[in-house]
Amino acid sequence: MRIRKGDRVQVLQGKDRGKVGEVMRAMPAEGRVIVEGINIAKRHQRPTRQTMQGGIIDKDMPVHVSSVAVVCSQCGPTRVGYRYDDQGRKLRVCKKCGGEL
Repeated sequence: MRIRKGDRVQVLQGKDRGKVGEVMRAMPAEGRVIVEGINIAKRHQRPTRQTMQGGIIDKDMPVHVSSVAVVCSQCGPTRVGYRYDDQGRKLRVCKKCGGEL
């Protein structure tokens, strides 16, 4: 999976198409990511010891990784490629402009 926690991504399909947010959590085993402010669902929360206040809360739900694209600072939403630098480190690069992500 080429998308990591902390990446700025744009939603490509679904009810939140076009919105941009930051990846809060990546789940490679399921092929899903949780993006801040995207795919929000209402959940009924029972009061527990941790959350004394119950009620209806907004919860960010996972989105499939194929429906988001990493946003490059120069050229916008793009795919991710890999390249090795002089020291042999593996770098993630933008497929459109070749810049480092």
